[in-house]
Amino acid sequence: MNSWVRAATGVVAAGAATVAYAAGIERRHWTLRQATLPVLPPGTRDIKVLHLSDLHMTPNQRSKQRWVAALAELEPDLVVDTGDNLAHPRAVPAVLAALEPLLSRPGLFVWGSNDYFGPTFKNPARYLVPSWQKRVHGEALPWRDLRAALIERGWQDATHTRFTVDVAGVKIAVAGVDDPHIKHDRYDMIAGPPDADATLKLGLTHSPEPRVLDAFAADGYDLVLAGHTHGGQLRLPLYGAIVTNCGIDRSRARGASRWGSHMRLNVSAGLGTSPFAPARFCCPPEASLLTLVARPADPHAAADTPAKTSADVG
Repeated sequence: MNSWVRAATGVVAAGAATVAYAAGIERRHWTLRQATLPVLPPGTRDIKVLHLSDLHMTPNQRSKQRWVAALAELEPDLVVDTGDNLAHPRAVPAVLAALEPLLSRPGLFVWGSNDYFGPTFKNPARYLVPSWQKRVHGEALPWRDLRAALIERGWQDATHTRFTVDVAGVKIAVAGVDDPHIKHDRYDMIAGPPDADATLKLGLTHSPEPRVLDAFAADGYDLVLAGHTHGGQLRLPLYGAIVTNCGIDRSRARGASRWGSHMRLNVSAGLGTSPFAPARFCCPPEASLLTLVARPADPHAAADTPAKTSADVG
């Protein structure tokens, strides 16, 4: 009996230690993920893109604000925010404080469901059994205030629109959709081949739903940036993400990958969590620094540089 008690006590202690680490340490272990993607025509200069997503900001998250603000030291050519910035009705000033040093850079954004609606408590089992999912929205959040502030500083809202932007002398065709996770996407509003004269064709979405990725790929986009998955948020060693909370497969829950024969995809594991699930395990909060480079003349030689991460950058 004593051996069973000791074993049970050990299991409980290990579980408690894991929860304490996931909630108290790893969710604040800010990390920069870096990757080099050959998506530009031969002869094009390199472009540095800082990809942010899923801040899920609340007013008092000072450490997160300082870390994001320090990313300006990376001197990106372009900043892209793929949504879920807010987790509190008074979080807009906190988001702007984090982004302030980056707002002088060219920037693009689309929205996620947690820009529109506040977080609510949800049964964790609903993520494991999709058939149990029933959409529950929290209180309305002031996304319009955030949008107005970002646009005032020169960032562009790519939601359901197409446009071109010049970044360091490189013409980029941009298109984006509203959050497919809550079925707000209307790809028909941006459908069709992007500007053929553009050097890079860039698509934006919050949730990397396959139907949206397939549409971007079919129209000839080179790269799509997304977030939403939190990289799985809780990952198992040697297994990876347990769930993705969307239609994408577990192997693409975070980082860069291919989607089809031409298009590449980067899914950010994001920088936040819901206040009702403040834990990460084997999946630290992250931003992505993507160096876009020219494709080799031999298409069969094109390969992504394996992603690497570094903690506490900035």
